Amino acid sequence: MAIEKLPPQLANQIAAGEVVERPASVIKELVENSLDAGATKVDIEIDKGGSKLIRIRDNGLGIPKEDLELALSRHATSKLKSLDDLEAIMSFGFRGEALASISSVSRLTLTSRTAAQTEAWQAKAEGTEMAVQILPAAHPVGTTIEAIDLFFNTPARRRFLKSDKTEFTHIDEWLKRIALVRRDIHFTLKHNGKSVRNYRPANTEIQYLQRLGLVCGKAFAETCLHISCQHNDLTLSGYLQAPNTVSGYCETQYFYVNGRLVKDRLVNHAVRQAFSEYAAGVSPGYVLMLELDPHQVDVNVHPAKHEVRFHQSRYVHDYILQALQSAMAQSTELEGIESLHDIAGERSSTSIGASASAQGYAAPVSSKPASSYSVSERPPVASSSYSDEASSYKAPLRPATHRAEVNLPTQSSLDAYGSLLSTSASATLTNVVSTSSTDAVAGATLNMPPVLADKYWVIAKQDTLSLLSIADVIKATVREEISAKLGQGLVGQPLLMPVAVPVDKVWSEVIENREQLLRKLGIELSIRLGQLIIKKVPPYLRDSQLASVIPALLQWIRFELPCDAALVNWLAEQSSGRFTATAEAWLAFNALDDSVISDLYNQSQVLPWQQWMKESQSD
Repeated sequence: MAIEKLPPQLANQIAAGEVVERPASVIKELVENSLDAGATKVDIEIDKGGSKLIRIRDNGLGIPKEDLELALSRHATSKLKSLDDLEAIMSFGFRGEALASISSVSRLTLTSRTAAQTEAWQAKAEGTEMAVQILPAAHPVGTTIEAIDLFFNTPARRRFLKSDKTEFTHIDEWLKRIALVRRDIHFTLKHNGKSVRNYRPANTEIQYLQRLGLVCGKAFAETCLHISCQHNDLTLSGYLQAPNTVSGYCETQYFYVNGRLVKDRLVNHAVRQAFSEYAAGVSPGYVLMLELDPHQVDVNVHPAKHEVRFHQSRYVHDYILQALQSAMAQSTELEGIESLHDIAGERSSTSIGASASAQGYAAPVSSKPASSYSVSERPPVASSSYSDEASSYKAPLRPATHRAEVNLPTQSSLDAYGSLLSTSASATLTNVVSTSSTDAVAGATLNMPPVLADKYWVIAKQDTLSLLSIADVIKATVREEISAKLGQGLVGQPLLMPVAVPVDKVWSEVIENREQLLRKLGIELSIRLGQLIIKKVPPYLRDSQLASVIPALLQWIRFELPCDAALVNWLAEQSSGRFTATAEAWLAFNALDDSVISDLYNQSQVLPWQQWMKESQSD
């Protein structure tokens, strides 16, 4: 069969199969064009869930008459000029396919006027011939696009549309998502002639919290944590569900990259991992906005632009994880301070105002109405490696509780951030010494014995010279930590990518019989389609070869129920990968019980230095 070039109509309909999934897809593309055109007000009107009529009107810059016909042709865009522009995209649209695709499956009318024109012009196109008619029209500065009878010429696609109610729900959900990130835009939505949504511009924090309540619910808006954090070229802001309000799954899960709403499993994993210490196994709500250098993210990976690819995905993941962990740690601290004030009965306006200022948060002041109450800034944290933009806002507070305003990061999080990309052993070690001050670490550096070959400390006690294995010390430190936590059960951390292993026929019975033990270890497994799916493991196993470690564990517990001591030793062995000689390791060693320290000294290798000296002298 000879190769032929596709007709424009067919090529556009093929592209429409990727871009135009349903009416909500059409509205997404058209509204994003309005935002790229600088609109501050966007009116959306639909009939019958968008299948009969979609009308988008904006007050943007408009399209010049000479560009109207070109705007409806394929691969025509004002967003890109060269290949270099593709590597740093900041606009919503950039492919130049949306209008051509929509016009190929609907009866499309585009009316627009620029400020430089005295009259508006209208372009009409129907799906069959793709011929464009240009006619004069009456229209203010801006653009109106009508798409009538969606999929009228592709009945097979039209049959896949759901009920009007379902299609409207998809449109409404998308509008909520864009309304959260574009607080400066006035959005309205009409369905079948009835006004159903009116999101006025949110120019102040109070107005934005009202919009947040409309979209995410009043409970979320009143109790969420405010995130504001910056590090180098990364800025994370938004709102996070408070740990004490999480139960099960929350539908409010919105993540934006440079203003673009995306779905990213990496972010979901970071949020769930951050919450694992407070509420394991839940999916908390969040509205998070990440700003970064556009050269560090690729948005050209999905036809509908729902996904992005980070050039340094692990770095982004750990940055988000650390920011959220610091947020929740500070919110817990604030709640504790507020509880102390409640117990002490310090609720008068004068005493509360003073103590609130000292602690970096504010409590209800009886002399002011709730709507004028402000949450004060915490003092900035000094750090040479991590800069934080302290945030403050004014919001109505409830009489008994308040939203914790989180200013990131705490000093402890600054110290821990540098070790985020290290191995599990060093991460565990950081947990052990995280309560130590900087002065203590500095003192440990001064007192730490010499290090030999990055593996041993050279210990001189009286007339005995010995080599103390750093690996043995860290393993003992990890063992002590696991032993302290195992009684209450270890917290499993969800894997970014679950590990699948071909299943053995006996594993289903083992998992069922040893369910309590696996839960105690923080391990979550399931069997599906002939595969063993490893979903969660404790932090001590995260860097091990799970595809072999977990099957070996199942084989072990199949025939016996190990005691806690055996489980502690096994976990410590799995987490003892690579080690580094650091002052923190020496500090952790000195924090161990005397009996453990004595055992480690007894295991050290004694050097016969006296014999060596005699042999050297005799020579």
